[in-house]
Amino acid sequence: MVKNILVPTDGSNYGKTAIAYGIHIALKLEAQLTGLHVVDVRLMQSPVFTDISGAIGLPPYQEFLPVIESGLNVKAESILKEFREQCEAGGVHAETKKVMGVIDETIIEEGKVCDWILLAQRGEHFHIGGRAILGSTAQSVVRRSGKPVLVTPEHFREIESMAVAYDGSIPAHKALKLAAELSEAAAWPLSIIIITDDQPLGAKLSEQAEALLDPFKIDSAILILGGKNEDKVLLRFIREGSVELLVMGAYGHNRLRELLVGSTTSTVIRKSTIPVLLTR
Repeated sequence: MVKNILVPTDGSNYGKTAIAYGIHIALKLEAQLTGLHVVDVRLMQSPVFTDISGAIGLPPYQEFLPVIESGLNVKAESILKEFREQCEAGGVHAETKKVMGVIDETIIEEGKVCDWILLAQRGEHFHIGGRAILGSTAQSVVRRSGKPVLVTPEHFREIESMAVAYDGSIPAHKALKLAAELSEAAAWPLSIIIITDDQPLGAKLSEQAEALLDPFKIDSAILILGGKNEDKVLLRFIREGSVELLVMGAYGHNRLRELLVGSTTSTVIRKSTIPVLLTR
């Protein structure tokens, strides 16, 4: 099912938790891990630094460039060394790769040869990214990669059971199939979460889900939860601690609506305390 998982890493505490999840899942699915560190090219293209150096009489920015590049490369090697050591301590042999580029674009490109991309919920530069609602690396990669993306939270919890959000949409069909395949491969019981106050609709969606699950030999149950705000209902369900992994289809609404009021996907990515596996 999953043969190769790409794990971008930046040395942050969130990143170390992501590696722990990568090890846990790799052992369960007998998958290969590839650690990726992206040397952010934008850190070497700083017009602000250039302006300041000229204003206060420092040597031209270009003279500092080799020093900056060398420092970033040393840091990259240290981060990837820690990645290998963490994987080896967890019983997983992993490959590593260092690439210079724009972080999200590089992750998407490198992820083309992998089955999944595993990303920390927040990275080293979370507080200084500043690109509004849809600006995080995780959300950019989820939108554009075309691969399942697992977004991991701050703290690690061993996965023993999982849930999938299902609303009958095409992304939800794909998420349910992915969740069923994962449940079967890892022997994790699966809860199918349907959020609606409409009883006939809930019954209809339950029948659809049961039909889609029929080919799989898994331990599953369907839960119909009332509520109008899907993100709040999902986050409340997560806080109850019944499962340790959530699967869901990504970005089901139109882009304009998301820009104005956000989306269930964006909210869950930011606030979930368990890993969220997203598929488009």
